[in-house]
Amino acid sequence: MHFRRPFFLLAAVALLAAGPVAIGGKITEFAGPTGGVLRSIAPGPDGNIWFVEDSRDKIGLITPSGKVTEYPIPMPPRTSSAQPYGIAPGPDGNLWFTEGARGRIGRITPSGTIVEFFIPNGSSQPTGIVAGPDRALWFTENGGNKIGRITLTGATTEFTIPSARAFPFSIAAGRDGNLWFTEYGVGKIGRITPAGAISEFSLPTAGGHPFGIAAGPDGNLWFTENSADKIGRITPSGAIAEFPIPTPNAGPLGIATGADGNVWFTEGSLSNHAHKIGRITPAGALAEYPLPTAAAQPFAITVAPDGKIWFTENQQNANRIGLLQ
Repeated sequence: MHFRRPFFLLAAVALLAAGPVAIGGKITEFAGPTGGVLRSIAPGPDGNIWFVEDSRDKIGLITPSGKVTEYPIPMPPRTSSAQPYGIAPGPDGNLWFTEGARGRIGRITPSGTIVEFFIPNGSSQPTGIVAGPDRALWFTENGGNKIGRITLTGATTEFTIPSARAFPFSIAAGRDGNLWFTEYGVGKIGRITPAGAISEFSLPTAGGHPFGIAAGPDGNLWFTENSADKIGRITPSGAIAEFPIPTPNAGPLGIATGADGNVWFTEGSLSNHAHKIGRITPAGALAEYPLPTAAAQPFAITVAPDGKIWFTENQQNANRIGLLQ
């Protein structure tokens, strides 16, 4: 799985502090925008869930009741597709997203106003994005082999990853004050300090292709190993443990920490055995929940402030947004 184009921590911490939220395993699916390939998904400051439409160059939102609204990304005449990928809530009350094809970072207000900022290297293919501890947004450059940082006013700084062809995808803010990211191409987990110092940690399983990553409820980072069918855990000091997923060919992708104190992930393989939402406890016990729609290919996953879990299904024949509660 090679794209070359992959939670709101404070909300999750607040929910956990208030007590675990029970997740009963009930799945509801809502029809998404027609023809769109849905990628990342994130909670907004307005109580809605926001997502990107890769193939339609739009940013969408879905209300808790399932109503969808879309906002087109500004596209000058004869301009190629923006291919938005990652989206995350910013510290300014807006949503920030990446445009993989045009090398831009976008900002959208809850009312739908979009502003775009250029990355110095336009072919860098920005992918994952997250709010950092320094009131800036941090993002991966899947094609540029860098980690980027953008301020709320649009000033960008880039940091080169030591390993060549790392193809970084997802990025998460750790509770240790650093940013953590997956290096899909070389099988490593990267850590970058707010000052830009990068460390890398190799996975025990060669060819695991780490994809999604999230800060866990236990102070560690949790990640998916797309090709190895495992969920990984890395401590702030770099010690890694791996947990095999019961379903073969699961192809895990997105991952997020739930308000119930567990970690949730998508099983996005096209295999007939997958198409599930998985749960792993901090101790490593796994459970799986099949989706109502066959061949749905669940992709990204996030947690709303009320503790409900939302995810995208990015196969065009499914084209749905799921809710797990």
